[in-house]
Formats: sequence, C-alpha cells, structure tokens
Amino acid sequence: MHSMKDYSSAIQLRSDRWSTLRQASSALTREPGARDKNELKKQIKDLFISLAVLEPYWAFPGMAAFEHLRRQFDNGNFDDLAFAVSRITRALTTGAYRRRSIPLERDSIDHDEHEDEAMLSPEARALTKPYFEVLIVDSVGEQQERWIKSNVTRMRRPEDPFVYEPLVVPSLEDALIAVLFNHNIQAIVVRPGLVLKSKIDQELLTSYLARAGGRDEIDAVNPESYGPELCRMVAKVRPELDAYLVTERSVEDIAGLDLGICRRVFYNQEDFMELHLNILRGVQARNKSPFFTALVEYSKQPTGVFHAMPISRGKSITRSHWIQDMGAFYGPNIFLAETSATSGGLDSLLEPHGPIKEAQELAARAFGAKQTFFATNGTSTCNKIVVQALIKPGDIVLVDRDCHKSHHYGMVLAGAQVSYLDSYPLNEYSMYGAVPLRDIKKRLLDLKAAGKLDQVRMLLLTNCTFDGLIYNVERVMEECLAIKPDLIFLWDEAWFAFARFSPTYRQRTAMDTANTLRVKLKSDQHARIYDAQQTTLQGATEEQLLDARLLPPPNARVRAYATQSTHKTLTSLRQGSMIHVNDQDFKGEVEQAFHEAYMTHTSTSPNYQIIASLDVGRRQVELEGFEFVQRQVEAAMSMRRAISDHPLLSKYFKVLTAGDMIPEEHRESGVTSYYDTEQGWTDMWDCYEHDEFALDPTRVTLSVGGTGWDGDTFKTDILMDKYGIQINKTSRNTVLFMTNIGTTRSSVAYLIEVLVEIAKDLDEKLDDASRMERLSFEKRVKNLMEDYPPLPDFSRFHDAFKAESTTDGDIRTAYYLSYNDDNCDYLELDGSLKDAMVSGKDIVSASFIIPYPPGFPILVPGQVISHEILDFMRALDVSEIHGYRPDLGLRVFTQEALDGVAADRVSKKTA
Repeated sequence: MHSMKDYSSAIQLRSDRWSTLRQASSALTREPGARDKNELKKQIKDLFISLAVLEPYWAFPGMAAFEHLRRQFDNGNFDDLAFAVSRITRALTTGAYRRRSIPLERDSIDHDEHEDEAMLSPEARALTKPYFEVLIVDSVGEQQERWIKSNVTRMRRPEDPFVYEPLVVPSLEDALIAVLFNHNIQAIVVRPGLVLKSKIDQELLTSYLARAGGRDEIDAVNPESYGPELCRMVAKVRPELDAYLVTERSVEDIAGLDLGICRRVFYNQEDFMELHLNILRGVQARNKSPFFTALVEYSKQPTGVFHAMPISRGKSITRSHWIQDMGAFYGPNIFLAETSATSGGLDSLLEPHGPIKEAQELAARAFGAKQTFFATNGTSTCNKIVVQALIKPGDIVLVDRDCHKSHHYGMVLAGAQVSYLDSYPLNEYSMYGAVPLRDIKKRLLDLKAAGKLDQVRMLLLTNCTFDGLIYNVERVMEECLAIKPDLIFLWDEAWFAFARFSPTYRQRTAMDTANTLRVKLKSDQHARIYDAQQTTLQGATEEQLLDARLLPPPNARVRAYATQSTHKTLTSLRQGSMIHVNDQDFKGEVEQAFHEAYMTHTSTSPNYQIIASLDVGRRQVELEGFEFVQRQVEAAMSMRRAISDHPLLSKYFKVLTAGDMIPEEHRESGVTSYYDTEQGWTDMWDCYEHDEFALDPTRVTLSVGGTGWDGDTFKTDILMDKYGIQINKTSRNTVLFMTNIGTTRSSVAYLIEVLVEIAKDLDEKLDDASRMERLSFEKRVKNLMEDYPPLPDFSRFHDAFKAESTTDGDIRTAYYLSYNDDNCDYLELDGSLKDAMVSGKDIVSASFIIPYPPGFPILVPGQVISHEILDFMRALDVSEIHGYRPDLGLRVFTQEALDGVAADRVSKKTA
C-alpha cells in the first residue's frame, strides 16, 4: 500500500484506498490460510485508519455507513463487509451515488448496480439532475446532526434542477479541509455553533491548511468571528463557492466585516426552505450559460434563410447528392445552430448587448477579471488587440525575447520601441527558461538613468512558458511598479487558463495578483512599510536597488491584462480564447482604443460554435474546475513517479525536475524536485508561495537523448507514427508531455506502456548490436547530451534602428524596409554570410527567423547577426525554420538600405 506521500491529491488517495479495501475484504471471504488471514485483517485495519482521516469530509458513503463497515469488520461479518465495500467502491468509481441511493445490505436489490455513468449516452446524461454536496459547519451531537440533515433533505422538490446531499463538520479547520478535499461541495452553510479546531490532527491536514493561510492565521481568529473568517478563508482557496452565514450577532456587528464568498446572512433562524432556495439559486447562477442556451433555443426555431450561409440549417448539405457524408459525420445540430443572424435571441460579438455580453460578464467573474472579451481566432489575435489598444508609436515595451511570435508582430503593427529581455538559457536541453526579475529591474533602472522611463509603457511576459516555468507574478508586478508606478503588464497566459481553479496555481495568475495588489496598496499597513523602505533606500546605489525587495508606492496603478487560449487547457473549440482585463485606468484611458483594436482584429463573421463553447467552458470550470485541475495534476504526478521509479525507463529517459529547469538562485525554497523515490512528494505550496520561478508539474519534460533519437524524431517517427501518441513541443533532446483536464489515468498508463516497450526494444537492439553499431549509438547519445550548441542571447538592434543611449529598437521601420526587395540580399550561412561577418561587417536580418523548435524568433528585422546566432543556426538540425530559405540563404539588409535609414534619422533629428 502506497504511503500518503505518494499522492498529491486527496481524490486519488481516497480512490486508491477504497479500491485496496475492496480487494482485501474480498480476499478475506475466500478462506485464506491463517497467516494470510492475519495479514489481510491487519491491512484492512490500517485502511480503515487511513480512510477515517478522509471520510468525514464526504457525504457518500457518510460516516454512519463507514462506522457500520468497521463494526462489520470487528464482528467478523466479512461477507457483509465485502459486499458493502464493493458497492461503495463501484458507486464511487462510476459516479452512481450522484444519481440514486446506493443500498449496502446484502439482501437489498440494486437494479442499476452495473450502470456506469461513462457508458450512458450523452442524451441520457444530459437529462440527469446534476449532483452536489452542501457543507454545513456546526459543532453538534449525532442526534442534532441527523435533525439538520433531515430538515435540509426534506426541502427537496421534484421540480428542483439539482440534487444535493448535506455534509456536517464541526470546526473551521474541518471546513477548510473539506473544501480542499471534496470537489463535490458547491455551497457552505456556516452556523453559529462552529468551533475552531479539528479533532483530526494529521500531518496531511496541516499541509492542506497552509493553502488557506496556515494554522498560525487560523489560531489568531477571534472566537466571535469564526463564521465571517471562515467565509473569507474559503474565498481564498475556492472563490467560486457560495456561502451562507447563519448568525446570532446583530446587523451592525456583521456589516463591516469581510464576508468573502458569503451570498446571504440569515439571522438566528431555522428557515430551511429559504436556505434551500438560496442554495439552488446560487448554484444556478454559475450553471447558466446564456449564449449557449440562446443558440440552442435559436436552433429549434423554424427559420427561413434569405441571407448568407447556404450551410445554415444544413440545407446545402441535405439537398446534396455528393456531400451527405459531412451531414452524417457532424449530425444535424451543428448546422441548425449555424447562422449569421445577430437577432432572434442571439447577439453580436462586436457590439454585444444580450447573451454574449452576459456570457463575457460571467467569464470575468469566473476568472477574477474586471472585464473579459471573447475571441474566436485564437490568442495570437488577442495579443495583437491588447498591444494595439495600449501601445502607440514610440512607446517602449519590455518584451520577453522568446515569447510567441504574435507579440513580435504586434510590436511591428503598433510601432513600439522594443527592448528585448533575455531568458536564462538551459543549454543542456536546448531550451530557454524565463526572464530573471533582476534583469527586468536592471533594464528599467537603465531606462530611468537615460531619462526614458516616461516612455516605458508595458512589460510583456509569458506565464507560464511553454515548458512550464511560472513567474512569481506578485513579486514582478510589485518591484516593477516600485520603479515605474504606472507600468502596464501583459501576461501571456495562453497555456495557463486552468490555473485560476487551483489555490496553488491561482496565486501566480495575473488577475488574482491584480486583485490582491488593489487591496494591498490601499491598506495602511502597506503605506507604513513603504515609507519605512523609502527611508532605508534613500541614496541607494543601483546594486542596492537590485538586491532589495522593492515595494510599490501606495498610489501605483494596477494595470494587468491576460490573454488565454481557453481551447488549449480548458473546454472550448479550437481558437476559442479570452482577454481578461484588470486595469484601474481602463474605463478612463483605454476603453475606446481597446474597442477600436478589437474591431480591427475581430471577424465580422465570428463562429457561434466557438463562442458557445467558451460560454460552456466557463460554466464547467466554475462548477468542476477545482476537481478537474486536481485530477490533471494527479495524472501528471503519477506519470512523473512511474517514469522515475522504473529502472528500465530511467536507463534511457529522465523527467526534468525543478532543479534541472530552474537555477538554484531562483529557487528560494531549496526544493529541487517535487517527487523523490525515497521521500515521495514534496508539497509544492512553499515553492509556489516563495520561489522566483516555479515549475508546472502538469508539463512533463522528458529527456530522450539517451535513446539516440533527437526530440523531433522521437515525436514524429516513434510516438506519433508508431504508437499514435500526439505531442507538440520538442527540443534537441527533449519532448514535452502536457496533461490537461481531459487526461485520464488510462492515457497515462498507455504512455508508460509505450515508453517501456521502446526501452525494451532499445535494450534488445543493443544486446544484439555489433561493436560499430554500439559505437554509433554512443556517438549519437553523446552528440545529443553533451555536444549541444549554446543558446544565443539577443544581440542588438543595428544603429540604424536602435535608440540613442538605450537598447530598444524600432522594429516597425526595419520590418517595412524589407518590403522593397532592392533593400535586401540573401547570404548563405556557410558561405557569404560567414565571410562577411569574419571581415567585421554588421550583417542585419531583414526578417523574422523562427526555427521549430524552439518556436520563437532567434532573429527579428533590424537585429545584428552575432557569431553566436550564426553558430546556433549552423548547428540546428530541425526541419522547419520559418523565414529562412535553404535555396537562397538568410535575407539581410544591404548596406545602402541601412545607410539610407541612418540618413533619414539624421535629417529628421535635424529638422
């Protein structure tokens, strides 16, 4: 039996404990020998002890049933025990307890015992009432607990849209643990009798309580404020939930308190029907999907189409003699819902006033934004919208150099002065990390010293990176605002939309940080700490400022934007994305420009199916995002453990850890790996709370150089062509496996089987290899694992495009200069280009050069080609380099073109 440290999720821990209990109790009924029987009884006893820590926080099977199982075991009723445990385990696995009562007695009949929720048709599942659990927090005896549960369940009516079961816990600590353990909880009723401490004192529980502030913060709670404080603490870990406070205190006492997620306060009354109706209304507020519902209703209406789109209502397909297969494949509904209409209950994405407007408002609430905007053509377009809305020609933008190419093109369109920031290199794995905060502060201070800080408009960073490196967003924003108090932050969260729905990840998201800073900057405590630091730093040198943990002034403006590819990590059709805004100056300064930029880049014929999927995807994560992200993390963790613990796999593969991907100086926690074969799992919370960079465990980077195959070959020839496993990102010697909310345990199991098969095949081939074949294999491995090319930094903009005294450059002028072929020439990497550079000439790129991998520009228009960049390009063994023509060479500017730009700049300056 695995120890608790082998699990990162209470969900999986509980599931495995019940499965093991089923196996052990079943084995006990088969009359084992005395020795085996004693071992089984000891195992079952230990399992009961382990489950006793978890079961108080779940409504099914409930503590009464659990204690009944223990009595059956103690009394030797092993057949009854095995029967009941089997029923419970199956119900937990299939989700049957969500739809009906599960009888546990041997003489009971369960006609639907073998029903599996996953086997039901989509239509049948859509007709079932969703199930959830209501947490009631009150320290009561068994008889009063039964009375509360009875009164709550008695309020159910056939017309209710949902079914729920009550769950009672006595203390504030138990309530916090319950909402972190139990994903079924959708509402909390806090009654005046709750106490502070849990009677269950386990190391596991202590680690979970850290997510709500830790036991020190809990111990400091005033006894008169247990209820309000619990509402506030739950808001910190699961802000999507609803809370209802039953109190004996007066209105005046409650009015000034922070009640967090509390929707309503009930004053010293036992009106269970009113409570019931409020619980249903609260869940329904999250369960609504206004545009999806409007589209469904529209599809049911009889309509005559005298407009665009012959495919609308499927008419052009149903009347066809040749394309009936398309109708058969997609079914009728997608065509019934396909229209260009914006009336009839629908709405316009460009000027929303109805269900799209409401859907976007609900998305803003779900993701913690002040405004949210849907996009139907991907995050590349979202990035350009935000940049165009905020940046005007001449504004300086600090840009993560290895960001997505859409940002670079956005800089061209906006006419920004681009100041590129270099990420730290991971040469051993041919990938880049992230931009150290010290480097960002240094660039801002340099611009301040040059008298250009007023021109600095935005900092643009990718969070998390493709490889899973996550910034400490709060620290970055605080320290940058300390230098530039009105700095705008654009966080590219294309791969991070799911993060909002986990308390561990959430603290490193743009919207959560913006909300935190808004509150912090207004506090008297922050004003005092800031004034004290200003006194300390008076006359500080640049080095002292770089070393200090700078604080922003209380009057700093919080201006954060996040672009998310909803379709990449949550439920949405391809290209469904969102822009989230949390900008204190949006209404007064940005809104009109944003509207114009949105109109510029958004199609007048947006895909309604994508918009509907964004609406439903938001609805899903507000109701079950917490559960799905937990399962996603657990799938990745089990993958990491399986590969690391397998002796054959570790011979050819290595899962890269935080220690491999984050230099020690950026890991203040000192944690090098989230999993260790000897110690089990390390709690990530401390890393996420304190480290400059954290690693997203759901992105499993696997070093494959030990197989002798490079990453691209391993991806295409082995995983995809041979085994049908699809991945995206590779490097010279790594491949990236990304789990998402749709990843199942069976998918992970299949991947492990495939890797084991690959490793066995390699073992057999090497066993049979000749001496020369073995030397050839070792040479390939050495080439991939030791003889790697160093990754180049951004060199510099040519003087014709570079600003005076600072490193920022005019990428727009360089980009459009290349439109005239007379300004350009082609030079071969190993011929004329190398010769020209050896002679000392500045050779300047005329286009974006983007190798895949790594998938971002190693050269941009106007950038001087350095010897390091040339060496890197010559060493590249990838098949795809956008912007480079092997038949002609590298496109560069002629000297005459560069001289012309320089002359124009001089004349403009003189004028």
